This record gives sequence, C-alpha cells and structure tokens, in this order.
Amino acid sequence: MTDVREPVLIPESKAFLNAKVLWVRHWNDRLFSFAVERPSSFRFRSGEFVMIGLPGDTKPIMRAYSIASPHYAEELEFLSIKVEDGPLTSKLQLIQPGDEVYLGKKPTGTLVTDALTGGKRLFFFSTGTGLAPFLSLARDPDVYSMFDQVILVHSVRQVSDLAYHDELASRLADDPLVADEAQAQFHYIPTVTREAFRNTGRINDLIESAALFGEPVQGPKKLDPETDRIMLCGSMAMIRDFAAMLEGMGFVEGSNAAPGQFVIERAFVD
Repeated sequence: MTDVREPVLIPESKAFLNAKVLWVRHWNDRLFSFAVERPSSFRFRSGEFVMIGLPGDTKPIMRAYSIASPHYAEELEFLSIKVEDGPLTSKLQLIQPGDEVYLGKKPTGTLVTDALTGGKRLFFFSTGTGLAPFLSLARDPDVYSMFDQVILVHSVRQVSDLAYHDELASRLADDPLVADEAQAQFHYIPTVTREAFRNTGRINDLIESAALFGEPVQGPKKLDPETDRIMLCGSMAMIRDFAAMLEGMGFVEGSNAAPGQFVIERAFVD
C-alpha cells in the first residue's frame, strides 16, 4: 500500500499569494509540469510570466515562470526543469497535488501579441522550457484571428524532452476553443539535436536550409520582416544569436510600449 502524505501547506506572505497545486506531470527525469488554482483576482495576458516559489531559510525562494495556460483558463499551468541542487527546483519537483506554492501577484512580460505589429505568419522559436509561453499563446483564440499561420518550433536535446508533443502534434485537436482554427492554421515543428528524430538540428539550421518552410508551412521560403512576426524564448545563447540574426535581416524588436516585428523575454536574459 502506497503511503499518501498530508499536503504541505506554507506560511502566508504579504508579498505573494498562496496557491494550491492541482496536478503534477513528470515528463522525464529533467522536466515536469504542474498547475495551481487560479486566484479570482489574478489577471494576465497569454505569454506573460509570474514569480513562483517556496519558503526558504529566511525568505521565499522565487523564480520567474512563464504561464503555460491561456489567459482565460481556470488554472495556472507551468513547465519546469529539474535541477538536483537547484535552490528552488530541487524542492519544487517534489510537489504533489494539495501542496501549496507561492504565486506572484503581478504577471508581466513582452512575449505578448500587444508587443507585435500585424503580420501573416507568427513564428514561435523555443528551446527547452522556453516552450511554456507558446503553449499559452497557441491555445488563445485571439492569436488565430490576428495571423494566417501560427508556427511553433521547439528544439530539444533528446526526444523525451519534447513535452506536450502529442497534444501539439495533433494540432490541439482536444482543445475546446481553438481546435478548429488550429487544424487550419497551427503548425508544430519539433526538432532534436542529440538523438535520431524526424527533424534534427538546431532551429537556425532549419532556417538556413529552408527545411522550416516546407509543407505544411505556406509562404516565403525565408523569414521576411514584411509578413513574419517572431517570438523567441529559450536559452540565453539562442536568444542572443537569433536577435542579432533577425536585426541583420531587418527585423525590429518590439515591446509593450513600441510594438515591432520580433520579441524576446528580456527578464530571462542577462
């Protein structure tokens, strides 16, 4: 018989909300997803991030996490790495339904459609857990009314790191709000760099070889600042390299104050 422990409740904080864990899903020994109850007062835009944490020795240990659920969802979903000696994730990966975590009160971020000008194709370029904000945006009906095509490219090292692969490969067929739009407009392109897979190599390799622009993606066989809008989230090296590449191609970085043709989440970049 499996022992079921009592939920771990945490002290209340003036700075943060206490949020109850609803479910936890472990993808492999490196990645897990979890969801918490959404406070009735919590509002956010699809693609934003918020602080998540647990008690520390003297104060809460908090980290920025992109919200993986769309703005209308009744729960707040997150995707996290597991770091054995990480100050937060070494503890966070052990959470179970019923436990509590700290939740920031004010979501923010630039990976939002408000920071982009209009276009025809919207590309999400992500590595690792950088997938999270694009899970939010890909499940937001408003995104499909703004762009003709929505293309999510997710690069990981190993096949088992492709979190949400089946849901995305089915073009979100089970999503009650965007299933019809996604079947016509959404394209998912996973690629793996260290194991055999149907797509191999880094995202920039797919761009340079034009492999990214084959069927079913429609339009120019290259990135075009006239028609394409791009969001980047993942490793710092990837973001820096891509931002420099895009600027060299004539793309202008956008922000909430001045929308542009591509955006990055600067909160995650040194």
